[in-house]
Amino acid sequence: MASRGIDFLITYRVVKLLVTPFEKQEAFKFGIIDEKGKVLKKYKSLKTEKERKSYTLLNRFVFNLKRILQKVGLGGKLGSFAVALALLIKEDKSFATHKTLIESTVIKYLKDENLFEEMLNEVREIPEIDAEPFMVCFGMSVYEKDGELVTENDYAKTL
Repeated sequence: MASRGIDFLITYRVVKLLVTPFEKQEAFKFGIIDEKGKVLKKYKSLKTEKERKSYTLLNRFVFNLKRILQKVGLGGKLGSFAVALALLIKEDKSFATHKTLIESTVIKYLKDENLFEEMLNEVREIPEIDAEPFMVCFGMSVYEKDGELVTENDYAKTL
């Protein structure tokens, strides 16, 4: 059971890092990354404990993931969240029973940090699609296309 709790903690941290803009990350404040997540200082060159704590292996993983998502058109926070949660559930079906809890926790965090309205304003026109989505996360349909999960906007572009 402790393993499940650790899984939820890591999931929460990943989702929290995904939604927080680069310029609001501690690593940005220390000049380790720029506003687009590009690395300015290598981990080995970090001097203080605070710098190292702001740029852990988990941070580096999520920063790289965010940059990749932006390159493939999932730069919006809502799309990133939806696909991240769908991927998590696709990988481990047992998380499906906790989908609502994960969504509500993320939304509560976003509201507490005054990021929720900003995220909702990123959403653009929702396309009409006559296919069954793989899953709906955060109110956004996620489709499976060529073995990959994509947002409704990206799926509509392939039609």
